[in-house]
Amino acid sequence: MTVAHSGTELRHIVPPRNSRPLTRLKDFLSGHQGQAVLTAPDGATTELPAEVYEVITRAVDAMVDGSAVAVAPVSSRLSTSQAAEVLGVSRPTLVKMLDDGKIPFEQLNVHRTVSLSDLLSFRERRRRETRTILDEMTRQAAADGLYGESYEDYAQALHDARHHSAR
Repeated sequence: MTVAHSGTELRHIVPPRNSRPLTRLKDFLSGHQGQAVLTAPDGATTELPAEVYEVITRAVDAMVDGSAVAVAPVSSRLSTSQAAEVLGVSRPTLVKMLDDGKIPFEQLNVHRTVSLSDLLSFRERRRRETRTILDEMTRQAAADGLYGESYEDYAQALHDARHHSAR
């Protein structure tokens, strides 16, 4: 997704060659819940908002897996072209979704904008619907004897594939 504010330089951070400290950090982050606190080098502390904690956790997870990370600001209101890019669809397809009432939008003169939170909610809803349909298709195919393995084997394979693609 390339909808960063103009003037913002996108910098990719490559994971260190020695991943052991990152792995320890990942284990630490996953082993604790509740309000996070940031401690500065001089010992001063402040509460860390949950959203910032999530960014840190996701960045560490990606780096442990060997991926570089980049964090860039994204506008909370997107043009139809930017919204289409987020969903991985063409702009005309997105406009049809807007016209069909699937995603809320605001229209100023001839330009439409979409709230990032509405767009992400739609994307998550669509992913859940797709998962439900695929699960049912797999269950039905297994019940019809189209697979040599059990439904549980295929359900586990689907789960593993989803976990891998979510990275």
